[in-house]
Amino acid sequence: MPDALHPAFLFFAGALLVALLRGKAQALVALLVPVVSAVFVIGLGAGDGWTVSFLGYELQPFRVDRLSLLFGYLFHIAAFIGLLYAWKAGDTLQRVSGLLYAGSALGAVFAGDLITLFVFWELLAVTSTFLVWGRRTPRSVRSGQRYILIQILSGLTLLAGTIIYFVDTGSLEFSFIGLESGLGAKLIFLAFGIKCAWPFLHNWLTDSYPEATPVGTVFLSAFTTKVAVYALARAYPGTELLVYIGAAMTAFPIFFAVIENDLRRVLAYSMINQIGFMVVGIGIGSELGINGAVAHAFNDVLFKGLLFMSMGAVLFRTGTMNGSNLGGLYKSMPITTVFCMVGAASISAFPLFSGFVSKSMVVTAVLHEHHNVVWFILLFASAGVFHHAGIKIPFFAFFAHDSGKRVKEAPKSMLIAMAISAFACVFIGTFPSISLYRILPFAVDYVPYTATHVLTQCQILFFSALAFTWLKLSGLYPPELRSVNLDVDWSYRKLLPAVSRGVYAMAKTSRAAIDAGGLAILRKLGQAYYGLNGPASRLARTWPTGSIALWAAVLLGVYLVMFYT
Repeated sequence: MPDALHPAFLFFAGALLVALLRGKAQALVALLVPVVSAVFVIGLGAGDGWTVSFLGYELQPFRVDRLSLLFGYLFHIAAFIGLLYAWKAGDTLQRVSGLLYAGSALGAVFAGDLITLFVFWELLAVTSTFLVWGRRTPRSVRSGQRYILIQILSGLTLLAGTIIYFVDTGSLEFSFIGLESGLGAKLIFLAFGIKCAWPFLHNWLTDSYPEATPVGTVFLSAFTTKVAVYALARAYPGTELLVYIGAAMTAFPIFFAVIENDLRRVLAYSMINQIGFMVVGIGIGSELGINGAVAHAFNDVLFKGLLFMSMGAVLFRTGTMNGSNLGGLYKSMPITTVFCMVGAASISAFPLFSGFVSKSMVVTAVLHEHHNVVWFILLFASAGVFHHAGIKIPFFAFFAHDSGKRVKEAPKSMLIAMAISAFACVFIGTFPSISLYRILPFAVDYVPYTATHVLTQCQILFFSALAFTWLKLSGLYPPELRSVNLDVDWSYRKLLPAVSRGVYAMAKTSRAAIDAGGLAILRKLGQAYYGLNGPASRLARTWPTGSIALWAAVLLGVYLVMFYT
């Protein structure tokens, strides 16, 4: 019998109960699930968990240590905030999917073996897709289809890697793997990278998150990519390749975010930027680097969730997310405006806000390992994120030109959820030693508020703000165009369909030619045997005789070659 209750089971059971309820009772029970589960998780300690026997092998579906506990705490907080935010804007589909999604994330971070990880990895893919489809628009349906295909591909890659890794090593333990363990380890690495939105593998995020419901995007921002960050921290710490992958992730989204009109898509690019800092910290592999990476993951769920909640409130009230159609909303949504600015200050790493504490840990770890070029890229990325997420988001949504929209303030449940996140951003940023530091995997010997750290960050923020102001006043800032920007996804959203249509047209033409030839031959045979055209023409109209004859001849030739060789 298990010694401790797995929190994922409580979320799955809660989802079943919520599906049977309606109205306020449904919303209340959904909100209570993470609270009840948190009581059990708080009582857990490193070393807790249990194993099961499966086909003669020992699996560990539940394993607890300091790293998994940190993400366990985080996912309970995120689930509670998301379900509170959904009190007014949510429905049965979103609440049930949100609970199943959060439970799958908990199952993944508490998994002690690769088989259990795979099961919850795929559950993450399926349950999260309904949060995209839940918006019920043609664009969200198509986006959700692309999303689930890529997520399932990640799972299949993980499964293939797990099988090969087991054959090579005889182990299914989900612990340090490293790239030196063979092809299986590399496939697992790739599977984690797909879910982590690495460069060239990232478009599922920027494609799907902006198309989800306001509630769905809050959930999506909290779980999938953070599970991938956890998996990398567990299995590939100190892998130098991650330093360069993460550095690229911090830099390239800036250019797309600046020209993007959809403000939730701006935040999606910004999320890749922030994940890049986490990936760099994991690649560094030192205690400071790992602490900084997982601390930044913790903070990112809070401040990115806060930004997505503020934009979700705008979408909920106005029905649009295009910066070209917004502006002046500070007059009718002043509280949402304040919360958005708190999130903007946190993601931009203003001193006394949470992002400053964790981001400076990663940057310092990079500097300690003498990755000077990467350190410079991270400074550029820090300036860029303030430019597009710290300034652009609140400026174009709430200030800029007056769009003339006069709407109600966000519902109280949304405001309370935003208030919790905003308070956490300020509290962690102001008192990191009595909050976040206590739950990090390694003992913390780091002081963020030194003159050097504060002065450097203030200079970055000042000159980034100066650049934005100059570009805006001079008319050089990219205009907010009503358009959809494609980057790497152009290859499968435009190029691949065009190639497929071309191949289909060529195949159709070839088949028509083959059928025409086959029909002529059949007609000649019919005339010779029957002395008339009737049977041959009727048979030809019934079956694509030319194609059948061709493939029959090919197969016969293959069988003859196999038989005589």
